[in-house]
Amino acid sequence: MNLPEKFSANLKNILGDTYGEFEKALGTDSPVSVRLNPAKPFKPSFPLGDAVPWASQGFYLENRPVFTLDPAFHAGAYYVQEASSMVIEHILKNHAPATRPLKVLDLCAAPGGKTTHLASLLSEDDLLVANEVIKSRVGILKENLLKWGFPNVIIVNQDPETFADLEGFFDIVLTDAPCSGEGMFRKTPEAVNEWSEENVLMCAARQKRILSAAAMLVAPGGLLIYSTCTYNATENQENAQWLTRTLDFEPVEIHTPEEWGVTNAHPGLQFFPHKTRGEGFYVAAFRNKSRDERYVKGKPNIPRLPRKQAELLSRWIRPGVYESFEYFLKNDGGIVAIKQSLLNETGSVLRALQKRSSGLEIGHFKGNDFIPSHALALSGIVSGSVQHVDLPERDALLYLKKEPFALPEHSNGWTLITYQNLGLGWAKIIGDRVNNYLPTEWRIRMKLEE
Repeated sequence: MNLPEKFSANLKNILGDTYGEFEKALGTDSPVSVRLNPAKPFKPSFPLGDAVPWASQGFYLENRPVFTLDPAFHAGAYYVQEASSMVIEHILKNHAPATRPLKVLDLCAAPGGKTTHLASLLSEDDLLVANEVIKSRVGILKENLLKWGFPNVIIVNQDPETFADLEGFFDIVLTDAPCSGEGMFRKTPEAVNEWSEENVLMCAARQKRILSAAAMLVAPGGLLIYSTCTYNATENQENAQWLTRTLDFEPVEIHTPEEWGVTNAHPGLQFFPHKTRGEGFYVAAFRNKSRDERYVKGKPNIPRLPRKQAELLSRWIRPGVYESFEYFLKNDGGIVAIKQSLLNETGSVLRALQKRSSGLEIGHFKGNDFIPSHALALSGIVSGSVQHVDLPERDALLYLKKEPFALPEHSNGWTLITYQNLGLGWAKIIGDRVNNYLPTEWRIRMKLEE
């Protein structure tokens, strides 16, 4: 790999005698790793290798399967995620505030790797807000979060500086800031050609702006996590030190076992590919020492679903789960479910932000007929009284391609199509006809082998 001269000089200064090992590591293949969804147990079609030491559901794979042709991938049973970035779990388990319910913000969320990881670490009464500034990237973020099936998530498309009405609201704010991408040189070789000292400085300035906005949103005693996929001190330690000098935050000491091979880069941790089995990654955490808390308060300002329709809806959602939600009707006729225990917290977010979702999308009514949403199919909360059809792998892939597939014995009506009992989407069966309700933009376009 032909590395930029000034980049190499900086890494030689950081690594000293081990720079040769670092450069050699960049010439090897990137490790493949996945993180399982604990809410969606399944039997993988590929062998799991060694566990990722800092992530309870993370595993390395010896070979890279064709994930597109695995129905469990489309059902949200696992996420293909770079191993180093899974260390967020270690930080939360050791340093998350003890308050409940937790209110968590992923400020730079797309495509959703760390966001889905956060969802797996939260309880059913915690709230997760996932923001992505770039509109074109919101679609993939939403897709990955819907597949994951965590119900208490609000997806937002706003600049961090427009969150002012949520000052001091979040117990945890994760800021995985856009960076120069040095840590991804092995995985994304074209990033090498885009690197420059000017770009590093531009990224560092942008990161300070994002960090300033993020810091205002952290609750008293709350946790701010800052991460990049880069090595240089300008974007990493210097930005972290700038935060503690200019704002009322103190660094959190993150301890890791020596055998993990993670480098202490105070304040924070640095992952190098020749020391750990993963890509380059930097992360630091900070505790908010201020007492400022000035956020908008109030319950969701959208009308509740009429009682009659709410009663009709009850057969679609598992008993016990159904009663834990309140149901609301949006202007477009869509129904959203919001946890009763989170009405105040969700109300604050909905009142403060404009470009956002409003809760778990359930579906809509056409007269007295309920039309279920794709999000409901993936949520894991569908009642057992709703017809389910579990498909073998090839037929599940044909369903995901929106092509004809063999249907086991069935009755007419709405049917949840599953694979290994994991929801894939809806079909409506009318006699010999099967209407496939998988969103067209989600269909598999790859050719299946005979």
